Amino acid sequence: MISKDVFGFLKSLQKNNNRDWFHEHKSAFKEVEMGVKQFYAQLFEQLNTVDSIDTFKVFRIYRDVRFSKNKLPYKTHFGGSFHRTKPELRGGYYLHIAPQNESFIATGFWDPNKEDLLRIRKEFETDSKEIREVLEQPEFKSVWGELQGDELKSAPRGFDKLDPNIDLIRRKQFIFTKKFTDKEVLSKDFEKVVIDNFKVIRPYFDYMSSVLTTNLNGESTL
Repeated sequence: MISKDVFGFLKSLQKNNNRDWFHEHKSAFKEVEMGVKQFYAQLFEQLNTVDSIDTFKVFRIYRDVRFSKNKLPYKTHFGGSFHRTKPELRGGYYLHIAPQNESFIATGFWDPNKEDLLRIRKEFETDSKEIREVLEQPEFKSVWGELQGDELKSAPRGFDKLDPNIDLIRRKQFIFTKKFTDKEVLSKDFEKVVIDNFKVIRPYFDYMSSVLTTNLNGESTL
């Protein structure tokens, strides 16, 4: 379980986001960090019972302020990602833990490289029936809602802005998110809820993995 001390520490950090305060409370940070990392490790083990995850990473709380206008030194949340086994499987999972009911899980494709992005767009241009069936499946939609992420205002270069599938083609990201209250995160069944929600994304991942490991003729590129 996630300890309520995690939210307590993060709330205090929000009010005291400076190096002196953090140094004075370093031992408290290390204690909550250890518990959070243990939760992510357990989530990694459970995800591997329903999927194939090769690595996971809990991100550091220290912010990189070199190129940011926001010079606050620390993040006020914990985040961690889980990567499916490549090259056969594509996509990833993310868990964000933050107070004030700002926790969420996310999944999908955050930053596809230009080759993958072109391949996805070409698939949607050719035939969008299968992906639309996946996205409109009742259980899938009840858990994950609508496809999210950045998109172009018009058609990408080489594509017709009047294409009937332009709503999909102009996307640059292909992600889904689901928010949780603090009470839900602190509940004893939160880990199971996260796993159950991630399981629902599998038809989407199966489809996208198939697209990204074949050419437009359906021939394997692996």
